[in-house]
Amino acid sequence: MRRLLFEDDAQFWFETLRLFGHASYGGADFGEVLSTASRITAGDYDGWHDAWLATAERVAAEAAAAQPISARDGFLRASTYFRAAEFFLHGTPADPRIDYAYRRGVECFDAAAARIPWLEPVEIPYETTTLRGYFYRAPGPGPRPTLVMHNGFDGSAEELHYFGALGGHERGYHVLTFDGPGQPGAIHRDGLVFRPDWEQVVGPVLDFLLTDPGVDPARIGLLGVSLGGVLAPRAAAFEPRLAAVVAVDGVYDGSSVFTGLLGLERAELERRARAERDDEFDELIAAARAKSPVLRWACDHGRYVMGAPTDRRFLAAYLDYHVMDGIAERITCPVLVCEAADDLFFAGDTPEESEPRRLYRALTGPKRLSSFTAEEGADAHCHAGAQRLAVGRIFDWLDATL
Repeated sequence: MRRLLFEDDAQFWFETLRLFGHASYGGADFGEVLSTASRITAGDYDGWHDAWLATAERVAAEAAAAQPISARDGFLRASTYFRAAEFFLHGTPADPRIDYAYRRGVECFDAAAARIPWLEPVEIPYETTTLRGYFYRAPGPGPRPTLVMHNGFDGSAEELHYFGALGGHERGYHVLTFDGPGQPGAIHRDGLVFRPDWEQVVGPVLDFLLTDPGVDPARIGLLGVSLGGVLAPRAAAFEPRLAAVVAVDGVYDGSSVFTGLLGLERAELERRARAERDDEFDELIAAARAKSPVLRWACDHGRYVMGAPTDRRFLAAYLDYHVMDGIAERITCPVLVCEAADDLFFAGDTPEESEPRRLYRALTGPKRLSSFTAEEGADAHCHAGAQRLAVGRIFDWLDATL
């Protein structure tokens, strides 16, 4: 898809397209996104923050004075814009603007949820704390199929409202969304950083879910978005209670995004990232950051969510996010692998080397590959900008599978 804004900054354009896409389920308005983005200079993180914060505050103030339905809609949009405001600030974790915008975004989403009778904030017991999430209760009697959803490297449980949670509720599913370690709720509240053994996260979530008598224990699916496209399959390899898994989009080896950006083979990236010291490699990363908006953002955010002191230590930690070495082959439940034709992060050098296709080939159980194209307006990472299309295909597969 051609970039309509930020032509020389793929990361700024993708985040803008992502915001446009949330309009499909009420998480943004096209004109608000276009007007705000038009005031921003590519690569200006402070300017991005200031523009989105101003829009968020304006929309939230109007929502606070509105009638119930208008208030619900306004708070949902404001929540999205507050999330956008702090998105590029994570290279300096102590920046007070991060916590302020995150807190205001959650407040706005919860204010909207309070006006939606079937949507309930939940606290899921996890180790010595809890994970924040939301339960979307389907109408009607009897045990229902349930979809558990989590985001990926940078998304939130609140954002999942537009990535499929609302769509699932419309189709008669219970939906449980949550933020795991490394994701916004867990980072902001408890400082919990990412962990690769995601089955240790999904297990407690399923324990919590199965205390609800309205949940059919034989019909539980798990969906992961973005980096969740490797986390969800990883969990399914070790969690027998799952009846289906959706990877949006599929990832076999998360480190491929950095082998591509740095021009290194995986073995060399691993050797150099995990070295006790490699000044030349540190300089290579710094030079690549200066040229690539994607790498600049990914390293800044990666240090934040992995608890890494340097870019090199972040890259070393990120190497553990894969389903290689026989892990994918352990999955026995049906898997839907989604693929974006022009994925910003996981497209690979050729279509056959895309991360979704590598994952698909490794799976030995029931599986389907669903490709999304430019002609459909759905070729961007996680089908940003085509959420109605993607949600429809995913739930049609879940209907047939569960």
